[in-house]
This record gives sequence, C-alpha cells and structure tokens, in this order.
Amino acid sequence: MKIADKNTKAVDLVRAALEKAKACEEYHCFLSMNEARALEHAAEIDRKIAKGEPVGKLAGVPYALKDNYSSREGVTTAAAKMLDNFPAPVTATAVTRLEAEGAIMIGRTNLDAYAHGSSTENSYFGPTLNAYDKERVAGGSSGGSAVAVALGIVPFALGSDTGGSIRQPASFNGVYGIKPTYGTVSRYGVVAMASSTDTMGCFTNTPEDMSLIMDIMSGKDAKDSTTLDKFWQADLTKITAPKKKIGLIADFMGDGVNEEVKTCVKDYTKKLEQAGYTVEEVSMPILKYGLAIYYIVQPAEVASNLSRYDGIRYGFRAEDYTDLDSLYSKTRDEGFMPENKRRIMIGNFVLSSGFFDAYFLKAQKARTLLIDAYNKIFEDYDALLCPVAPAPSFKLGEKTNDPLAMYMEDVMSVPPSMAGLPAVSVPAGKTAAGLPVGAQLVGQRQNDQILLAIAKSVEEIA
Repeated sequence: MKIADKNTKAVDLVRAALEKAKACEEYHCFLSMNEARALEHAAEIDRKIAKGEPVGKLAGVPYALKDNYSSREGVTTAAAKMLDNFPAPVTATAVTRLEAEGAIMIGRTNLDAYAHGSSTENSYFGPTLNAYDKERVAGGSSGGSAVAVALGIVPFALGSDTGGSIRQPASFNGVYGIKPTYGTVSRYGVVAMASSTDTMGCFTNTPEDMSLIMDIMSGKDAKDSTTLDKFWQADLTKITAPKKKIGLIADFMGDGVNEEVKTCVKDYTKKLEQAGYTVEEVSMPILKYGLAIYYIVQPAEVASNLSRYDGIRYGFRAEDYTDLDSLYSKTRDEGFMPENKRRIMIGNFVLSSGFFDAYFLKAQKARTLLIDAYNKIFEDYDALLCPVAPAPSFKLGEKTNDPLAMYMEDVMSVPPSMAGLPAVSVPAGKTAAGLPVGAQLVGQRQNDQILLAIAKSVEEIA
C-alpha cells in the first residue's frame, strides 16, 4: 500500500486509481465515481506534505466504498431503486475515521440491493462481473468492492458482511476479506440489513494492510451502542496464536462440496502445518442448522429495517396512487427488487402471531446452542478452518431463478455470523479453470488478529 510522501504524490496515486477504474468499466464494479472531490482531497494532502504538516496513516491512499455506506460525497443508493439519487445527510463512522487518516474515496461500488444476495446480480443497476471470468458472478453482496481490489484499482475497499457478503466475494475473486467480531466497527451510517449480524469489514491484498485498515476503523462509537471497546492493534508482528492448533471442520468437507474446493482447502491445510500449526479434523453437527437459523432471524430483521421505506419520509415514491394504502403498496412494489420482497414476506411471516414461537423464538434458541458449541470447541483450538463456499464462482444467471440454490451459497459463512465471531477469507488456490478459491478461518470473539497472524504466517512460507 503506497502512502503519499515527498516522493510519492497523492494526486498521482488517486489519478492512477481513477484511470484504472475507467479502463475496467466493463466489470461494472463502480456505481459512481468521486473524481473531482478525490483529486481535491489529494491535492490538499500534497500541500500539507510540502509544508511539512502532519498527515494521516493513509495519506493519499485511494479506496472504494460499498454503496451502502453513507457519505455526504455523492449519493448513497445501496444499489436500490428506492434510494436512487439519495443524498445521505450523514457520513458513516467508518468512513469518517478512514478519511481522518487521509484515505481518499474514489468511487462507490456495486452490491446486491440492500445487500440482499450472494452474487451482486440483485443490483438495480445490473451485475458486477467476476475479476477472473467475465461470464461468472463476482459474489455478493459486496461484489463490486471485491472486484475493485482484485483488479488492482484500489489497495483496499470497504464491504459489509451479514452472512458472508465480504467472505464469499473475496473467495470468488482471490483477495482477502474479513468479517470482524460483531461490534468491532460502528454500524452508524450504514444502510441496515439485519441489525444483530451486520458487520463492517474490508478487502485487501495482504493481511498486514487489512490489520491497518481495521485498526483505524475499529473502536467504541457513541452513535452505535453495540460497538466494543478498541481491542485491535495495527502491528501483526505482536500477535501470536497461543495454542498453535487449528480445527478442520469435517462437516463442511463432505458431500455437496466441489472437489476442487476441497483440494484447495487441503492444500492450505498443508501450508498451515508447514507454518508450524497442528491441524486436526473436528466435527460440529450443529452447523448444519446454521443456514435454517439464519434464514429465519435475518429476514425477520430485514422486514423490520425495510419498513421505513414507505414513499413518504425519503427515497423513491410511486406515482398514480389513490390513497395511503396504495401509496405504500405501489412504492414498495416498484421500489424493491424481488429478493427484497421475498425476505420481507418471510420475515413478516415468522414474526406474525401464531408463528413467532414456532419459528423466530425457536431459531433464537438454536442460535444460543450454536454459540455454545463454538465456545466449547475454542477451548482447544485457536481457529477453525473450512471452505468459504461450496463451489467456485458460478455462471451469471445460473441461480437467479432458484432462491434456495442461491441461499446454499451461504451455508458455510452464516454460522460464524450468527455467533458474532470473526472470520477471514484467505486465498487458498485456484481451480483447473483458473477460478480462485478461498479458505475460511474462524476465530473466537475478539481474536480477529490471531486469524490474520495465521494468514500472514502461511503467506510467508507460500
């Protein structure tokens, strides 16, 4: 990651990123560019350096912003018709902290509308293409950010992860992606999806860059009561895995998992052993219920969060309505994507009278059992290892008409989300066709940097 100094101009760094973005327009990873303001910020940093004034840790570093992070620069659409041309009245805390250190946002990246999806095909503005194969999906929901980093446009990009929305696109595009411990980074100013599992993370090309970015973004925020006291530190050299033991989750290495994915994860296991870790197979039968738990709890929270989009307070408003009820119904019918509507309907069903106890309450009890199972296994292991997704990136349009097949993309990524645990997608290899495959390292709460230290030790011997 190049930082502006007397020999490296911030303007040159930003201009190079903007030119690269223009050269890669066919991938559709950006929804809008912030060219004029980005160059202004860069010029100001160069002036400060020339005068000998202090600048931040990320002085002049260009980055891409997932378009569900609010910022007063440009519009915040969440890739949804509902928020097309919405000027956000606030700036997300994560963005404020990065830009206070001199990072420069060059543009906003594509996503599944409201972050509902696993392919970025649910964007109102059209899909993002995979960085390695333009006939395949980028993954989702943070597909645009993953591709922007994979193509070398920016050294880092922000994403949000509710059930795999950073890890899966990181896997599909061969970059690092982190879902931190729930509460590590403030959710203030980020368009809400499912409030009990939403986490703010990033994509990078190295564990060291990731540690620096997360160190800057993390910490308590008075505007988000769920944030944790700062436990992150930028220097990975001071972090070690105390037990030097990693559990390979056998439940996610069996039937239904692509053979090339298994091979890549096994190859990563060998690298872990070369780096000095003991890897043992472990069984966690409760993980098979993780997807069912998630797709009860998450739609319920989605339905609650999307109820604010009524055509009255802000955002899109339908025309030709006759009364208040028709205003609501027409606005939501025209403004939401099919996947948004599907999750609203499921969520309202599981929260409805007569079904709350049978579905939502039972799912929350099962969630507690899942957390207990993780706590138990982490008594013996520093981290757990498994694939990020059952297969490499799939073809565009392959699963758009099969919601259940699309939901199965999350089967390995949602259990850590339901338990509030940190998880990192690390590049683990490629298929015979050259498609990237990621392995997932999962850790105990607030042990995020142990996962990055493990990833760094593997990178050093690779």
